[in-house]
Amino acid sequence: MGGEAASAATVSSEGRVKSLGLVFEDERKGCYSNGETVAGHVLLEAAEPVTLRALRLEAQGGATAAWGPSAGARASVSAPALAAASEVEYLNVRLCLREPPAGEGIILLQPGKHEFPFSFQLPTEPLVTSFTGKYGSIQYCVKAVLERPMVPDQSVKRELQVISHIDVNTPALLTPVLKTQEKMVGCWFFTSGPVSLSARIERKGYCNGEAIPIYAEIENCSSRLIVPKAAIFQTQTYLGSGKTKTIRHMVANVRGNHIASGSTDTWNGKTLKIPPVTPSILDCCIIRVDYSLAVYIHIPGAKKLMLELPLVIGTIPYNGFGSRNSSVASQFSVDMSWLTLTLPEQPEAPPNYADVVSEEEFYQHYPQPPSCEGGTCCPMFACIQEFRFQPPPLYSEVDPHPTDVEETQPVSFIL
Repeated sequence: MGGEAASAATVSSEGRVKSLGLVFEDERKGCYSNGETVAGHVLLEAAEPVTLRALRLEAQGGATAAWGPSAGARASVSAPALAAASEVEYLNVRLCLREPPAGEGIILLQPGKHEFPFSFQLPTEPLVTSFTGKYGSIQYCVKAVLERPMVPDQSVKRELQVISHIDVNTPALLTPVLKTQEKMVGCWFFTSGPVSLSARIERKGYCNGEAIPIYAEIENCSSRLIVPKAAIFQTQTYLGSGKTKTIRHMVANVRGNHIASGSTDTWNGKTLKIPPVTPSILDCCIIRVDYSLAVYIHIPGAKKLMLELPLVIGTIPYNGFGSRNSSVASQFSVDMSWLTLTLPEQPEAPPNYADVVSEEEFYQHYPQPPSCEGGTCCPMFACIQEFRFQPPPLYSEVDPHPTDVEETQPVSFIL
């Protein structure tokens, strides 16, 4: 791993480095985000003793937008294009992995394999997602530089993929998007009738691989045969030297059925799957990547009728937690409501015996106490009188109210 210091007078600087490499601690990790730690090793294999001044690590990243002759494009002689360029820095880290002791100018590495670990933390403020486009890019890299005396520096570089997470579960991205538009088909006084289109999506934020349910209503009052379609568009915007370049292309589309004149059609959740695309880039001042869902109608002989619904491609998928909470809460309130109906605050008592029998029977089983004059009463009868619910009489099979008329009911049997 280590090496000993030596002076340039006694050790030649012509040592040959067989290989110089850079590996990350977790090669399976695809992307890094702000605040995370990047760790790894610089691998050096020397075929013979090697002298060096220092071994340093550099981590750099930023956005660059450029076009014109200086950006590699050829301008015509008649109309030369002006160059436009802009740069923004997001990452700049420098680490010294090996340097000579104080007072020494060089380090001597013995032949063999050497490993130099490194570790650094990405800035805590959000980093912009890595991106490569036609007129610009957002790139991050980690580079190991081997400084040697009297020999050109040797270096090895690895690209670092960075992602700025966008959570589609935020309230702003869970809001439904709805638009409506109508178009008259024809020109001047030869109009054939309007074509109306209304489109809606359940939320604004989606992730790669999700299928977007599209709800639309199309009414064709024209004399033409129309075809409804839907597509996802990506718009790249570059800003350089005060100038703007825009690129727009379709990344996915779906087609509906033909709609005849005087007919209507409804999309009840027609799906359009999002392909693997770069997440939306909304926080870079010179490069922006936006998405939109366009629902449009192709009308023969007329300009298409189009609705564009704003779309944000995020990185943290929709979990439905908010909707599930509301549904669970509603079910819970319903389930608890039946308790309030079946369990009143004060349970209702059974009817009093005196309310269901004749007065004579009641006094026969429960004789009245003697009259109380002068405020003196028998305590026992006082307690009985204060008892609200009297017990029923003893059970008997003899009907206390016999009737002379015998009730007869026909009885039938099914054989």
